Amino acid sequence: MSSDLDWIRARLRRYERIPGHLPQFGDDIDNFDTELLGALTPAAVLVPVIARREPTLLFTKRNANMRRHAGQVAFPGGRLDPGEDAVRAALREAEEETALPPVHVEVVAPIDDYATGTGFRVTPVVGIIPPDLALTPHEAEVESLFEVPLAYVLDASKHERRTGEWKGRERTFYVIPWRDGDIWGATAGMVVNLARILTQ
Repeated sequence: MSSDLDWIRARLRRYERIPGHLPQFGDDIDNFDTELLGALTPAAVLVPVIARREPTLLFTKRNANMRRHAGQVAFPGGRLDPGEDAVRAALREAEEETALPPVHVEVVAPIDDYATGTGFRVTPVVGIIPPDLALTPHEAEVESLFEVPLAYVLDASKHERRTGEWKGRERTFYVIPWRDGDIWGATAGMVVNLARILTQ
């Protein structure tokens, strides 16, 4: 799969996002009663593609002392504030968590929402940012920032399906192994869906 940015821009801008569509491939949605899907809390994340010669994807590693998702690898993001849309929320959260000025983000497109087992309906917003910005993790929320080659995370051979027990139920989820911390759960699911959209 190509990781050329012009190709990705063209693919995502042609993609017809279906409002309310949730990708289903052994991810968190399998564990929901369909009647509860409408009660999910709206949230958004920025999927930051760094425009290097070989593009990379920026991830955060959450602070180990966080009450929720401690130590997990994630995209910057959070719940929508009143009156916000997904793009505005994703940019705001990325600025709060990484000091990324919204003016430096070329918003490409939102992709399909992702329902999480913790009760959120997350809209991933793909954006392209310049290399070598002076980004700083927010100490209270983010332990560190790291990059992974975009070609690596989009490679389907790196998308491992695993099972485990959570809250007494067996869960199926994706893991993308990486030296700075495995990408798994909802974040990996969003990456897998992005890869599938780009190859459709």
